[in-house]
Amino acid sequence: MTATHKSTPAEDGFRMPGEFEPHSGCWMAWPERPDNWRLGAKPAQEAYAAVAVAIAASEPVTMAVSDGQFENCRALLPPEVRVVEVSTDDAWIRDHGPTFLLDGEGGRRGVDWRFNAWGGRNSGLYFPWDRDERVAAKVLEVEGAGRYRAPIVLEGGAIHVDGEGTVLTTEECLLNPNRNPELSKEQIERVLLDYLGAEKVVWLGAGVFEDETDGHVDNLACFARPGVVLLTWTEDEEDPQHAISRDARERLEAATDARGRGFEVVLLPSPGPLLISAEEAEGVDAAEGTQPRRAGDRMAASYVNFYLGHSRVVYPLLDPRHDEEAAGILRRAFPEREVVGVPAREVLLGGGNVHCITQQVPQG
Repeated sequence: MTATHKSTPAEDGFRMPGEFEPHSGCWMAWPERPDNWRLGAKPAQEAYAAVAVAIAASEPVTMAVSDGQFENCRALLPPEVRVVEVSTDDAWIRDHGPTFLLDGEGGRRGVDWRFNAWGGRNSGLYFPWDRDERVAAKVLEVEGAGRYRAPIVLEGGAIHVDGEGTVLTTEECLLNPNRNPELSKEQIERVLLDYLGAEKVVWLGAGVFEDETDGHVDNLACFARPGVVLLTWTEDEEDPQHAISRDARERLEAATDARGRGFEVVLLPSPGPLLISAEEAEGVDAAEGTQPRRAGDRMAASYVNFYLGHSRVVYPLLDPRHDEEAAGILRRAFPEREVVGVPAREVLLGGGNVHCITQQVPQG
């Protein structure tokens, strides 16, 4: 059994590396909830399989899946994708999986954050979430990585780091009273620094408009490399997203990172607005206590929600009007990587996208 460390990562010389640093693998989790994924999750499973195949050309992929879906999952994935039985409540391993850390000597450990399904009993997206709460420890066990049990509720999609001491997050999510209501902003910031081995938190305001995660930063902005941030953007001043992105841009341009550098902000076009169709809404089973999928609801679509693999950028194809423009910007941001688009509307219909359904394992 892997060790659970009572100290903090910062005390032990561990840090969360940037996603652009080398990987040894990627984890995903198989979708199956019929009250979140339409048509018994069959279209979503095809989308997840496409993402897994695209990433597997860059680095090894492991798919976590329930006992009941093991054979189906194995049949839909190529042999090079490893399939392991790990029970989950839903398929968002970015949020309920571990945050991997490295030290300077080849060591690798992980943070097991507390998870309450994006808000707990009052405003969370489903109940119960006890299986999701155990996923991080199980993944760390499989990977043979030591574990830090963090003292706060936090999802992996709520943070991005530059690997050089800077954390990017949003006030809408981390300061939401449905996460850690007993803690102040300063106390939450202290935990972030201690458990990510970081030195500075840069706070953005709100996340993407109508994001049911309460504004995860991974849908709004991310590091391309230290000092360079990609930001979702719309020129349409009538779109509520415009004011959100403008505020984020102003905060970034006024801030410095942990090394004292200013930020270069690269704008990615915002797809859509994209709405749930009547047919898509009708395919989702109704269930008490879960997030409803209603015809006409706007989805929180963003090209920032991509996976930055070892040799590939796997990004969501969301809107034919903007897909190729987004690809061109990503190619310029990551000239050393191949940029590959995957059809991702089915993932978006479930409430997230490519980054939300993946969790990188950095190279130790």
